[in-house]
Amino acid sequence: MAKINQSLGEFIIENQSEFKYSSGELSRLINSIRLAAKVVNHKVNKAGLVDIIGAAGDQNIQGEDQQKLDVFANEVFINTLTNREIVCGIASEEEDDFITIKGRNEKNDNKYVVLIDPLDGSSNIDVNVSVGTIFSVYRRITPSGSPVTIEDFLQPGVNQVAAGYIVYGTSTMIVYTTGHGVNGFTLNPAIGTYYLSHPNMCFPENGCIYSVNEGNYVRFPQGVKDYIKYCQEEAEDRPYTSRYIGSLVSDFHRNMIKGGIYIYPSTSKSPEGKLRLLYECNPIAMIAEQAGGKASNGFERVMEIQPTTLHQRVPFFCGNTSMVEKAEEFMRNAK
Repeated sequence: MAKINQSLGEFIIENQSEFKYSSGELSRLINSIRLAAKVVNHKVNKAGLVDIIGAAGDQNIQGEDQQKLDVFANEVFINTLTNREIVCGIASEEEDDFITIKGRNEKNDNKYVVLIDPLDGSSNIDVNVSVGTIFSVYRRITPSGSPVTIEDFLQPGVNQVAAGYIVYGTSTMIVYTTGHGVNGFTLNPAIGTYYLSHPNMCFPENGCIYSVNEGNYVRFPQGVKDYIKYCQEEAEDRPYTSRYIGSLVSDFHRNMIKGGIYIYPSTSKSPEGKLRLLYECNPIAMIAEQAGGKASNGFERVMEIQPTTLHQRVPFFCGNTSMVEKAEEFMRNAK
């Protein structure tokens, strides 16, 4: 039973029995993410005071310019998870390939792999807009003690054992699920402890916000254009309100609390979509479904898509179930 103002550490201990197969590793993994998030939060909050904003001068595997905070956050999360020997492999948006983690005896008996977007929306750092971290946890499918392979990471989202995000905003929050509902914890910076502030998070029954980059309207599929027009009509409970931050974590977090849909569709410029399936869409989809929402690529459930590459992209429709289903209806009718 979730208790308001319970610390994250206490919550993890009390709910450890919900972690299937686990004998403590998953609890330690969540604790490590909690620690890394505090370090990243400290640096994010100093942006503008120290030389941590701006481009790092390199590009990641997606061809995107890396920000200095991207590099910093990536190192913090990888080092925290690696040094504690909690996982057997890590895949990151900022790394070309997955990372194999060896234990003290040159083998790794740990059960879990982590996929992570260390700093989602980092281009917003320079203008003091909320950013986040997204993470996804799977149980490895290769034999314990052997090196991880790409198959351990190319699992459909339905196999996730945990997923979550950290939003670095006016307050810093960790929101995560292990398949037993969604809970949010807010950092008290005075003492460095996260406390349960949002127990049993759920989408409202009805939503009234749509979040999409309408600057790309001319490049959108016809079904998305039709749905946007539907959102803008004066009929029934519409027009809906348009809200778009440009940080997936921030947009999704707002819509889960207030009710809405987030859309990042395919475009004529990016026919496969732009968001990454494994470490952006799948973890957000798991949280959405656990909160009573829905996540789709416009035609099918995101978490049932079989990944083929580590940095695979997909169109993404996520939010209130009724709103996603209406968007899917427009997509089908436009084909």
